[in-house]
Amino acid sequence: MTHYVAIIEDAGSDHAVGVWFPDLPGCFAAGDTLDEALLNAPEAIALWIAAQGGLAPHARTPSELRSDPETSADMAAHAIALIPAPGLSLQPAAE
Repeated sequence: MTHYVAIIEDAGSDHAVGVWFPDLPGCFAAGDTLDEALLNAPEAIALWIAAQGGLAPHARTPSELRSDPETSADMAAHAIALIPAPGLSLQPAAE
């Protein structure tokens, strides 16, 4: 199964926990707790891919994303998680 790296932003108990995906522009999930946000994340991925006509972009590895100047600061400042993409078979990390 393909997994996408998620950036987890937790602004404290008075705010929702946000989860977004560097490889899926505009795709995000949220929840009142970290657990809820992470449970909502696979559905967000599935809906985003469906909205793109079923075309899923290549899922970069955490190391690849850390090397990307556009995501390295966010990875250093926030927690990350690997979120499974429902219905996608495994993509190789390198082709």
